[in-house]
Parts: sequence; C-alpha cells; structure tokens
Amino acid sequence: MPSKAKTGKKLVIVESPAKSKTIAKYLGEGFIVEASIGHIRDLPQPSDLPAELKKTSVGKFAVDIENDFKPYYVVSPDKKKKVAELKAQLKDADALYLATDGDREGEAIAWHLLEVLKPKVPVYRMTFGEITKEAIHRAMDNLRDVDSALVDAQETRRILDRLYGYEISPVLWRKVARGLSAGRVQSVVTRMVVDRERERMAFKSASYWDLTGQFGTGSATFKAKLAAVDGAKVASGRDFNDDGVLTSANVVHLNEELATSLAAGLENADFRVRSVDTKPYTRRPAAPFTTSTLQQEAGRKLRFSSKSTMQIAQRLYENGYITYMRTDSSALSDEALTAARRQASELYGPEYVPQSPRVYANKAANAQEAHEAIRPAGDSFRTPAQVANHLSGDAFRLYELIWKRTIASQMADAKGSTATIRLGAVAADGRDAEFSASGTVITFPGFLAAYEEGKDESRGDDDSDEARRLPNVAKDDSLTASEIVAVGHETSPPPRYTEASLTAELEKRGIGRPSTYASTISTIQDRGYVRKQGSALVPSWIAFSVIRLLEQHFTDYVDYEFTADMEGDLDKIANGQAVGAAWLKHFYYGEDADPGLLSIVNNLGEIDAREINSVPIAEGITLRVGKFGPYLESSIPTVDPKTGEVVEAARANVPEDLAPDELTAAKAVELMETAAPEERVLGTDPHTGHTIVAKNGRYGAYVTEIIPEMTEEQLANQPVEYYKNGKPKPPKKPVKAKPRTGSLFKSMSVDTITLDEAIQLMSLPRVLGEDAEGNPITVQNGRFGPYLKKGTDSRSIGSEEEIFTITLEQALEIYSQPKQRGARAAVPPLAEFGPDPVSEKNIVVKEGRFGPYITDGVTNITVPRATSLEELTREQAIELLAEKRAKGPVKRTATARKAPAKK
Repeated sequence: MPSKAKTGKKLVIVESPAKSKTIAKYLGEGFIVEASIGHIRDLPQPSDLPAELKKTSVGKFAVDIENDFKPYYVVSPDKKKKVAELKAQLKDADALYLATDGDREGEAIAWHLLEVLKPKVPVYRMTFGEITKEAIHRAMDNLRDVDSALVDAQETRRILDRLYGYEISPVLWRKVARGLSAGRVQSVVTRMVVDRERERMAFKSASYWDLTGQFGTGSATFKAKLAAVDGAKVASGRDFNDDGVLTSANVVHLNEELATSLAAGLENADFRVRSVDTKPYTRRPAAPFTTSTLQQEAGRKLRFSSKSTMQIAQRLYENGYITYMRTDSSALSDEALTAARRQASELYGPEYVPQSPRVYANKAANAQEAHEAIRPAGDSFRTPAQVANHLSGDAFRLYELIWKRTIASQMADAKGSTATIRLGAVAADGRDAEFSASGTVITFPGFLAAYEEGKDESRGDDDSDEARRLPNVAKDDSLTASEIVAVGHETSPPPRYTEASLTAELEKRGIGRPSTYASTISTIQDRGYVRKQGSALVPSWIAFSVIRLLEQHFTDYVDYEFTADMEGDLDKIANGQAVGAAWLKHFYYGEDADPGLLSIVNNLGEIDAREINSVPIAEGITLRVGKFGPYLESSIPTVDPKTGEVVEAARANVPEDLAPDELTAAKAVELMETAAPEERVLGTDPHTGHTIVAKNGRYGAYVTEIIPEMTEEQLANQPVEYYKNGKPKPPKKPVKAKPRTGSLFKSMSVDTITLDEAIQLMSLPRVLGEDAEGNPITVQNGRFGPYLKKGTDSRSIGSEEEIFTITLEQALEIYSQPKQRGARAAVPPLAEFGPDPVSEKNIVVKEGRFGPYITDGVTNITVPRATSLEELTREQAIELLAEKRAKGPVKRTATARKAPAKK
C-alpha cells in the first residue's frame, strides 16, 4: 500500500474555540488549529453501561475494581460529532500537536485525544503558559511526549471521586434526604462552613469597657485610648475566650460603672506625656497572584465570586492578555521579571525598583511549580490604558488588578516610621490612668504607589493606626484633655467565611486544588448546603445533618488532615513517585489494620436517622430536618388557646432566611408561641362530602380536601378482571384520587379563612367564557399574581380579589388592548452586533424567560451571569455562539405516548 502523500498540514488541538483563534494567529500557514471543547470522553453512568458489563466488576462504578481499577471510558454523546471532525482533519495532516493546558486536566485531555484519534503521524505535546507569539514559538522549540504520570494522577483523582461519591451518597439518601451528594472535597468544605457556624452558635459574648479621649498641645490634637489602670493592662476583646470568660492574667476588667466613674474622675486631671517611642516602618509587597490569591483579592476588591473570577480570567488567558490562570506558583519567568522591573522604573522612577529582582516562596501546602504566577502576558506588559479600548467592564477591572499586583511585586519596600505616645494622669479617686496612641507616617510609598493588598474581616479590636500623623511631643509635656468618655464593647463571634477567606483557609490547609476551589464553592451552594447572606457563607440545616452523619460514620473522609494527605498522595502520583492503581486499591479495600472505604460502608451498623436530623435548640424544643425543610418540634405538651385541645408535639416552621446561629433558645420559644396552626378543619364540602382543611405548608398556606380511603366493602365490590384461562386476576390497588388544592390569598390566613372561601379557592381556575373565535378565557392565581389566560396569551389583572369578580366583558376589554408585557415580537433587541461570520445572520441579544440570550436566529446561548449586557462585546457574542454550535443541539428525550386501549 503506497504511503500517504505529504500535505504539509499540521493539526493542532486545543480545548476551546477562543484559544484556537488566538493561537492560529501566531502559527501561520500550514497549521490547522481545532478545539476539542474540553474532554471528549469520560466515565459513563453505570446505568448507561452495556448490559454485559452491568453484572461484572465494572458495573458498580464504570471502573473495574477487581482489575487494577481500570476505567471504562466512553466518548460523550455530544462529542461524537467533534471526534469525527477531528479524525477527518487528521487524515490530511502530517503531524499532530496536542496543545491542551499544561496541568493534569489538560494532560488528560491530550491523552484521551491520543487514545481516541489513534494517529498514524508523529505526535507532539505542546504546552505554554501564555498565548503570545513569543510563548508559542518557545513552545514549538520545547515539544515533548504526553506525561503519563500527570495522566495517572488525573485519572486516579477522577476514579477516587467516583468511589467516594457513589459509596457515600446513597447513605445520605437513606438517612437524610434523596438527591444529596457527598464529595471528597465538597463535603470537607461544607464541614468547614458548618464548623464555623457551630462556633458562632456556641459563642457567648462578654462585655468590657474602656475610655477614649482627645488630647493635644495647642491646636494639634489626637485621639488616644485607655491602655492601663494602676499599671495593669485594660482588658480588650482578645483577652476573652469564646465562652465569654476572661483568660488573660494581670489585666483589669472594666465594667460600665468603673469606666464611667474613671472618666468622671479624669475631667480635670493633669495629663502629661510619659513616653514617646519611634520605630522604623517597613512593608514588603505581596507576591504575584496564584489562582487562590487571585480569587481572594478579586472577591475583596472587585466583589467577584470565585466562579466569576475564573470565568473572566479564562477569557483573558484565551485571548492572550494574561498567563495561565490555574497555578499554585508565585514565581515569575526571567522575561516577566525584566518586564515588571522595567515598567515600574518607567512609570514610577528608578528609585522605586530594588537592586535585584524579588523572589517569592510558595506558602500553600502541596504547592505545585508547574506554571509561573498569573501576570500580564508577553515579554513586555501592556498597561491598563493600552488595553482599555479592547477590554471592558469586569474583564478590564480584573486585568488591571493583575497588572498592578505584578508590577508592585517587583517594586521597593514602603518606608516610614511608627510613633507610640503613652500619656497619663491620676483621677480624682486616686486611680492612675494611662492612655496610648500610635500612628504610622509613610515617608517613601514604594510599591504602595501601585497597589495595596486587601484584607478579610478579622476578630478583636481594630486598632489600625496606619497613615495617622501624631503631633511632635516630648516626655513630660503637658497635654490638654477633652471628650473623655466611657465606651462599651461586646466580644464578637468568629466571622463567617466569605468566598475569599474560605479560599485562603483551603489553601492554608492544603485541601483540594486551587484550580477547583471556585467550582467546589459553587457546588456546595448549588446543592443547597450553603447560601450567601451578603458576602458571608451560611450553612443550611440540611448541611448540619449531612456533616453530622459523615463525622459519626465516615470520620476520616471529612477529616481535614486526611483530605490534605490525599492531595499530597495525588501529587506523588503526578511526580511519578507512586502508582494510581495501587493507591486506589489501598483506599478502597484497605490494608491490615487500616480499613478501606468498602469495609466502612459494609459495616456501618444501624444509623438513627431521627437522631442525625435533630438539633436541640432549647429545653424541650428540637430542630428537625424534615422532607420539606427544617421545623421546630416541642416535646412539652401544650394547650391550643383557641380550641383548648392538648397538643402533644407542637411544631413551627423555621424561616428560610434565619441563619442557624440566629436560632437561639429565645428565638425558638418565640417561633413556637407565634406559630400558626399547622392544620385547621373548616368543615364539609356540601357537594362532595369531603372534609376541607387549611394548612401551613413549606411554600405557604393552602386549602385542600381530604379524600377518604376506600373501605374494605368498596374494595371487595370492585369489578373482577379475568385472565384468558378464566382465572380471576389479583385485585388492583385503586388509583388514589388527587385532592383539589388552592393557595390562600395574601389577605387570608389559616386562622381566619372560611369554608366558602376555601371551596372558591379550590374551584380555580375560573372559566369566564369564550371570545368571538371560541377560545376559552380563564382567570387564576399564579406565582407572579392573578392573571387571565386565553390559549398561550396571558394578561395580568389588578388584585387577587378580582379573580372572583372579573366578568367576561372586562376580560375581553383587557384582551382588546395591546399587550404591555410578554409580547416578544414587539420588544426591540437589547443589543445588536451585526452579522455572524458563520451563519451570516444578524446577532442580537434578547430578553428571554431565563434572562438575556444571544441569538443569530439559528443558535441561541444564554448570556453568562458573570457578564453584564454593558460589558458584552461582539467578539464575545461570536465566541459564545461558536462554542454552542460546536456542542451541537441539545437532545431531548420524547415522552412516549401510550397507544389507546383496544375496545
């Protein structure tokens, strides 16, 4: 067979269309750059395995747990077309370049491409940390093979996560609630948020007092704070533990009475300077950004979520503005060091640049040196002003943040001096009071001229005296005093985690990979374990139940050190120091006295679901996590004040927006006392004979009918069906009739609604009549208020009460008017971007049911939440449409219709 003729074409495969476009500009003629759109294959769901595999050792996880944990991969259904396209391109190519990202995930994508495409031409692995002309050319000079150790580490992590989730999640389904999930990292992160809330719930505040005053010499005044009384330090928040107990020795604890009397005794006292201490001040710049520190700082300064930060950073990288955004390293390349130092010197002066480049050591546990820090791309950096016309909104703000941090990291220290003045006087009652004031004066800003790092919320007293200039005084100088007042304080509980502070803690503990922090934090919110209250992360009560079960029965698997050690083991596999299959065998099957996951799952014993889902709140009041959410239950019998009936276990719903630490004993008693009755019998429907009740449900109050179960006599009198041989069939279980229901109007309550009103509500929707074409018109209540409905045309009406009073004539009058809202054809586009280069149709942004979306009339894609309409550019719109086209249409499973029964 003759050999294939040389075509001169070289196929380069990357992950995303945006990345492919940018790289194509630098490779030139002869190179075809295609995107795989992420992974092309993965582990299938076990239910999707071929029938012959379902009962084998592969069937449980799509991993052969009896043969070195070999995974069973399949090409994803939505990637089959893409794989066919890549194979077709490869037929005409003389060489294949796998240019996916240089981390474990990118290495795995490259390996899967190699396995699926089975190329018969030379294959080269090509990696780069930035998408610039210089970086691409350097990558072409440093080609290598696929790194099997990195692939092994990624594959081990993927299988590990499946073993963990598929073994532990079903336990949560049985004992807490269906649909819950456990994850190797997500469960530990959830525990961290729950642990912090537990600390807040157990916290007992303590009160303490001190004094402040205004002091000065002539016209120069400054504020000082009481530091000591009779030589003993005045207690501050740091001197108390979380039980509200004073733990520091040799301190004086002032209460309101002592503080107030001291302030009064110092009104006419003779204050003098007792000491002046001046020390040099030096502050070093922070290291360039890693993935973790970028997420933290973008959260603090720009109010970005971790997920939004990574989405924007991904776009900046793919379009050649910054280096690779998934990195644990704070190192800069020689070219970047030169660029940063040169730019700092040009912009701020040579005195702002130290003699030698700064080198930063990594602080994070398990840090990887696979990449350099996140910085502006190129061997010379573009200033924010130079990219302002190309980037807008959030993308520009993030680029500016990265640029400032990089430049500042190579600038000189900030210099200055810190002065501390101690002053005092003897009060009228003989007590000696000493005050203190500190201030820092910056004499040379150094790196602060470019950038200053943000801070997270901290506990204790905020005595920051930065940039406060104190007057020039000397020892024994006399001082005037005014406004000496007693000030009361309460100790504060540990602050809740924000996304930024949680990311910092995860990195410090070595839990998970910084590249996955954003998705993990997003996952625990999507799963309902954590919600945001402002910027704070608040755990749900169901998270308490999940973590309690895991702590009691899967202790190691939510242990912080155990999880960090697993990450270290994966690093060893990535470095070729361990083998994934052996590690997985030890993890799953155990060894000697170290039980594996399988043994723990098989020997769980009895788990008390009621105990797992119960949290004592006050004496006799317990919070239960139920099927429809959390509620309070009292074990103390109470008497219903309206009916006089004894209620054995009274209940009260817990408001969804009430944080766990806010559910104090007093609040629980208040909720129990003010709880509306869960159920109230209204009477009997005269038409059906069914009992009508009003109830307080999880999603609001409603009325419903109680349909009685069929009696034994009624069941016995049901028609008997027979088999063809004449034998009677077993009696069928009767289909349970669906009761009528109706939500209460906002003006109604379970306490006051009448039987007639309830029957009216259950009769909805109300048929008003037909229009001239014979289309029925109805009126009903909905999620967004009362409305009329005619086919697919809905119109809002004024109030809920109008539902029972509006006439057909009034409805026809409303329909005769042009529709004010919802008439999509009449609404102009939110934005227009001209013709699409592929479909050649006009690209517009429209308002959709689920938010704004981009369309060219053929392909639709929702505008990402992280991108506002004002920031959306034509290039982004084209890129999003291209990515959606590459994924192909969403396949919808049609519901099969049953054939009509033969008569």
